[in-house]
Amino acid sequence: MSTSDKNGAMQTPPVVSQQEWEAAREQLLVKEKAHTRARDALAAERRRMPWMAVEKDYAFDGPTGKVDLTGLFDGRRQLIVYRAFFEPGVFGWPEHACRGCSMVADQVAHVSHLNARDTTLVFVSRAPQAAIADLKARMGWQIPWFTITDSFDADFGVGEWHGTNVFFRDGDRVFRTYFLNNRGDEQMGGTWNYLDITPLGRQEVWEDSPEGYPQTPTYKWWNWHDSYIDDAPPDRKWVEVSDAGEAAFRKRSAEGNA
Repeated sequence: MSTSDKNGAMQTPPVVSQQEWEAAREQLLVKEKAHTRARDALAAERRRMPWMAVEKDYAFDGPTGKVDLTGLFDGRRQLIVYRAFFEPGVFGWPEHACRGCSMVADQVAHVSHLNARDTTLVFVSRAPQAAIADLKARMGWQIPWFTITDSFDADFGVGEWHGTNVFFRDGDRVFRTYFLNNRGDEQMGGTWNYLDITPLGRQEVWEDSPEGYPQTPTYKWWNWHDSYIDDAPPDRKWVEVSDAGEAAFRKRSAEGNA
């Protein structure tokens, strides 16, 4: 079968019956499940990567003044830093940031879900704060966004190209734990993908994490983004709902339907 597009004939897959379609889907699902398990195993290996101590001091301009690298954590233990290109010389300046970086920003989920897992996400650029504030207002972005004032970008592999660095804070000590760029960045934006690149992961009991890492029951910490309260116990009604969902999933798994 073929259909036409503006460039001519497009060779499309065959059209089949519902039974044949379901069989093809089940065949592909085997590979998709294997991919999911491999992704989980890779995240578990990532959580066991060695750390690199950050010995140099860095300074950033923020909406309320200057902060150092520890200040970007905003009191949390984990920090994800995306280097976005918004500065003089970047295509689109000053009305817009880099088109690719802007697509990344458009995909970022509500950061409160990351915050609930002791994780802060920030963007950094070389544009002044006034320009960043105007850009965020124009584009509707709520991501914390700071101005690089020193060699941070060059020191962490994002001086000439975009990239995402992950850090962990132990008191006043900061460690670099992970880095990705190029096509690795295109998957970012969702809460789960961000948590999967952090040293603590999603912090749920099903994860393969090193001994002593924080973990809580799956689903129970989930909340509406305007309803998170630090150290609040899980909502009892939501516990009932999620328990019922888990029981149904286990039943389907036992029957070979999950």
